[in-house]
Amino acid sequence: MADFKELLSDRVKETEEVIQGFLPREEGYQRRIMEAMNYSMNAGGKRLRPLLLMETCRMFGGEIREAAPFMAAMEMIHTSSLIHDDLPCMDNDQYRRGKKSTWAQFGEDFGVLAGDGLIVEAFAVAASAFDTTNHPKRAARALQILARKTGIYGMIGGQVVDVELTNQAIPKEKLDFIYRLKTGALLEASMVIGAVLGGAGEKEQERISQIALDVGIAFQIQDDILDVTSSQEVLGKPAGSDEKNGKTTYVTLEGLEAAREEVRRLSARAEALLASLPGERAFLEQIIHMLITREK
Repeated sequence: MADFKELLSDRVKETEEVIQGFLPREEGYQRRIMEAMNYSMNAGGKRLRPLLLMETCRMFGGEIREAAPFMAAMEMIHTSSLIHDDLPCMDNDQYRRGKKSTWAQFGEDFGVLAGDGLIVEAFAVAASAFDTTNHPKRAARALQILARKTGIYGMIGGQVVDVELTNQAIPKEKLDFIYRLKTGALLEASMVIGAVLGGAGEKEQERISQIALDVGIAFQIQDDILDVTSSQEVLGKPAGSDEKNGKTTYVTLEGLEAAREEVRRLSARAEALLASLPGERAFLEQIIHMLITREK
């Protein structure tokens, strides 16, 4: 475990260096929006999605240079979703990762603009891959996946259904839909883009897609569990937010023990599928295990 922690620290540092290289400079008459964007990007996230993208690419023998623009873009899109989630018209949360949320720090208007700015900048950064890539077809496919899994058939689509059903009873099939899209879509995109950039075949990409979906849903259910069982001091954001906002979660629908069992089931299936793939995957297996057993 000590070796894993040391390697994880090194890889997170590598991921952080990649992301920092693509952040906008805080200059010009519009510098205030760059400040808000960078405040959000530097608020202490786990860098989970770009890390998964990098490690999946690496597992299939790809070059990190090819993955770098997509790693930064993925974190920008994820961060934009957090900024918008915290807005008064959404979850109305004033804290994120132990700091004031973006709208609470810069104002609601700049919260909206910072989220918009990051999601657009993400695609400019991802498109910059064509300036340096040796595999333009892979980059084009990765960009297509990024767009689809961000938009109405992915993260935003999941958020739409989630917002529509706030303060309403949500049947399990719709809750599964929300989890697959709102949380699972970007995790799926991260790992599949990594596989594409690494040169994985179509069947391997399909397996990676299923692994990522299982991990994404398990990750969200674990988030539901922690919202009930943890505290703001541990989480770095308000605990009990789901109940406060009248949201149905896996815990409220199925109960705490059933939620924990579903996390175990999904993680076991993801780990079994991962074991069927070629390449050096031990580190990626440990990351997945860490994600679904996390305490914050």
